[in-house]
Amino acid sequence: MPVPARRTATGLVVLLALAVVTACSGPAAPAAAPSALGSYTPERQFTERVTESFYLPMRDGTRLAVRLDRPAIDGAPAPGPFPVLWQHSLSTERKPEDGAGPKTGGIQTIPTLTDHGYVVAQVARRGNGQSFGVRRGYNDRLEAGDAYEVTEWLAAQPWSDGNVGVYGCSNTGDAAMHTLTVRPPHLKAVLAGCFSWDKYDSWRVGGISAQWGFGPSRTVEQDLANAPVDGDEDKTLLREAAVEHQKATPLADMWRSMPYRDSWAPSVQSRFWSEGSVGTYADQVRAADVPVYVIGGWRDELRGQGVATLLNVPGSRLLVGPWKHCENAGFGLVQEAHRFFDQHLKGIDTGIDAEPPIHYATPDSDAADATGLEWKAAQSWPPAGTTPQPTTLGADGVLGSAAPGARGFTVDTAAQCPTDPGSGSTIQPCHIPGSGNSWRGPVLETDTELTGTPVADLHVRTDRRDGDVFAYLSDVAPDGTTTVITEGRQRISLRAEHPAPYALPDGVPWHRAHAADAAPARPGEAARLHFAMLPTSYLVRAGHRIQITVTGHDPRATGALPDADGAHVEVLSGPDTRSSVALPRRTG
Repeated sequence: MPVPARRTATGLVVLLALAVVTACSGPAAPAAAPSALGSYTPERQFTERVTESFYLPMRDGTRLAVRLDRPAIDGAPAPGPFPVLWQHSLSTERKPEDGAGPKTGGIQTIPTLTDHGYVVAQVARRGNGQSFGVRRGYNDRLEAGDAYEVTEWLAAQPWSDGNVGVYGCSNTGDAAMHTLTVRPPHLKAVLAGCFSWDKYDSWRVGGISAQWGFGPSRTVEQDLANAPVDGDEDKTLLREAAVEHQKATPLADMWRSMPYRDSWAPSVQSRFWSEGSVGTYADQVRAADVPVYVIGGWRDELRGQGVATLLNVPGSRLLVGPWKHCENAGFGLVQEAHRFFDQHLKGIDTGIDAEPPIHYATPDSDAADATGLEWKAAQSWPPAGTTPQPTTLGADGVLGSAAPGARGFTVDTAAQCPTDPGSGSTIQPCHIPGSGNSWRGPVLETDTELTGTPVADLHVRTDRRDGDVFAYLSDVAPDGTTTVITEGRQRISLRAEHPAPYALPDGVPWHRAHAADAAPARPGEAARLHFAMLPTSYLVRAGHRIQITVTGHDPRATGALPDADGAHVEVLSGPDTRSSVALPRRTG
């Protein structure tokens, strides 16, 4: 039956609303007291939910598509009032291609919290999915303004108790954090995974284009595959929105037009690396004083951004598992989200605030898979007991040797991973035998945990005016199997170091990468490259070896330099040109 128009925070009218009743199956779970990480299971309050979808006009008239899931009793919405959770997504349907993780993942299943007395909303961002409008950039200030309005509208509804939480992963994690930057008065908690604190440091690590993150560029036909909002079954409005979406700036073109951190993007009339970065608004984030829970994975390229958020947002929490982008296999992420939101939206003492702010799992080189691992707690990052140990790269190819000289290689841009590395946001780094040079350490006599941020300090020489240098930290098993633990990269011309504008772990360098900082190499002369790898936690078992590989090509990278192929690169070792990698060994 039609749902009557409801009041809004701005006096706007909700259009085309129609309720559809759906049932939740399964017996009620037993009551549970505040419990440990990932296992919070209080008794269910509801076994049904009702779903409705509609358009919500924004301040400029742009209509955003909203899907609401509400607790229900006997097929009718429970009156509430309830706290509200919402996700600023690319459609209202939580499709895997919207980038927030697999359909069965924790982020995607948060709407099941209607069983526990939450209203849960999915809102398609302007220019995406079922919503009208034209996407401008990615996570821009128009979207942030929309997030303010949506949050306050949700807080003002008769079924809402005024407490609102926002959540998301990947692009929706960014959107959740950007909601925080505009400080809606009724926003009480943010749970965000695999997002960017600083967009340049995420999408152009070391000044080199990332291999993914170009965002949605969908045809009218692809947009029409979305389910329309209630009342638009013939997809008349959906088609109008889909046609309007085609006016958006292609994100790949925008990213490539901004090689430097201070580049101006004519397509959006902005220095968009700054506009689209949560860290630009760090003062507003801190002033909001809203609890933030950051989720990450050791096999996700944005894990360093989660660490940066932890270090720059007082009171935030960090959970990092052995996962790829927006995955959480073997862990009850929705239960952990439930525990966090119950604490901050319902005022229930779930025990979470009494725990250390950091939890992480350390993958084991001898483990058959990444599930069932022990979770460790820490008060700070890196954890206590971590000591960076500079380990030299000798000219003899031995890790830890100081043998003087140079080791050279020829860049082969046709080199490919020997096995399928995956694709998109979950693509993985790989070791390519014969690509670049490797330095292998001795067989380990004892187990060695590497937890923290490895830092490469290389002196290189090339016969070109520029070049891209990639460094990989790997585990070599007794049978020779090589597994990349973590990696870093740096463009030679953008090697200049500057004080970071935000907090980083001790000893981690930062590169401003403005256009004025670009300094081409002088062919045949040594250049120092001092750059961080992505943070990691990994247990290398006795009998294995630690290996460092330096190369001039990564098959995942985009925008390679036009003369990269065939370049000759040397890694130097000597009293004035020592090359090393600081390995974060943990003994505590």
